[in-house]
Amino acid sequence: MAALSDTRGRRYEEACERLHAVLLRIARSELRRRGSDTRITGPELDDLAHQAAADALLAITRKLADFRGESRFTTWAYRFVILEVSAKTGRHFWRRPTETLGAEDWDRLPDRLGLDPARETQWRDLVRALREAVDEVLTPHQRQVFLAVVVDGVPLDALVTQWNTNRNAVYKTVFDARRKLRAHLVAHGHLERKAGAS
Repeated sequence: MAALSDTRGRRYEEACERLHAVLLRIARSELRRRGSDTRITGPELDDLAHQAAADALLAITRKLADFRGESRFTTWAYRFVILEVSAKTGRHFWRRPTETLGAEDWDRLPDRLGLDPARETQWRDLVRALREAVDEVLTPHQRQVFLAVVVDGVPLDALVTQWNTNRNAVYKTVFDARRKLRAHLVAHGHLERKAGAS
């Protein structure tokens, strides 16, 4: 960290190169971990990792005076690259969004979720009941978030970026929507009540 404090000379440049290499490894790892959610692969994934690492390095060098030493420097720096990965994957999704299910396509949801074809009739009935419950019991905001995350498969980071919100707000909305939907489906005999639930 001391080498990053003096912004002149070869020592600073070498420290930045070492830190960039660490940030790049973290960015690549995080992008691979999120792989199925982001649908980013190949050269595009590597390009986003480089962008995230470079932007994180800039943010770290600008905020170096804010580091209080309450954690390891690499732990503090890790946060910056993770935030950059989240922001970049969120923006990336909206440049090339995937096809979403329209209202008339709800019947394809069991196939999309990989549900057992042998129980097709049961799943299709449940999906129809779920669709009705989404319209009946969710608030407009809950409906919008639930449809985006659960039905359309929009990555969480893409919603956070698009709606200028945070992950916890989206998680909470989806959690509340699922709880309401489950209660409705149980009350109408489409799902069994969980053991120990009142």
